[in-house]
Amino acid sequence: MLKLAILGFLHDRPLHGYELRRHLAALTGHVRPISDGTLYPAIKRLEADGLLVRETEPGSVAAPRHTLHLTPAGRAALLERLRTPEQLDISDENRWFTVLAFLRHLHDPAEQAAVLRRRLAFLGEPASFFYDGARPLRAEEITDPFRSGILLIARATTEAELAWLHDALADLDDSPAPPRD
Repeated sequence: MLKLAILGFLHDRPLHGYELRRHLAALTGHVRPISDGTLYPAIKRLEADGLLVRETEPGSVAAPRHTLHLTPAGRAALLERLRTPEQLDISDENRWFTVLAFLRHLHDPAEQAAVLRRRLAFLGEPASFFYDGARPLRAEEITDPFRSGILLIARATTEAELAWLHDALADLDDSPAPPRD
C-alpha cells in the first residue's frame, strides 16, 4: 500500500519528502500512521529499484531540499499495480481506497472497469464480522447492540459503495476507448 501511494502521489507531481508524508497521512494516516522509520526506507528502496529519483534543489532559507521524481520505470510500475491489484488491495477497505485514489492514472476505461468489477465481485460474497460456525451472521441475528451496530454500519457503507460502483461502471462502459499510441 505504501509503495502504491508513494508512486501515485509522485505521478501527480514531484514532491519533497515532507510534502509526500503529509499527502500519505491525509490518505491513510488516520488508519495507519506512517513514521519516518517506515517512509524513508521505502523511498530508498524505490530509489534503488529505479522507480524514483531524488533531485537536490536550493532550500528557501538554508539547507538544500531533495525533491522526489517518478521515473518512467516508476510510472510503469504504478500503472501495472493499478491494472492488477493484489487480492488484498481489493478486499481490504484501506488498501482499496489507496487503489481508488490513483485509479484515474489508468487512462483506459476498460482497465478501470475491470478493477471496479473485481471489487464488485468481492462485495457480492457473503461476509460478516461475526459467524455462527461457517455461517455469516446478520445484524438482526445478534443481540449485542454494539456488534449489531458494526454490522448495520458496514451494511450501509457497502450499499453506498455498491450504488457508486454500479454508477461508475455504467459511466466507464459508455466511455470511448483511449486512442492507441
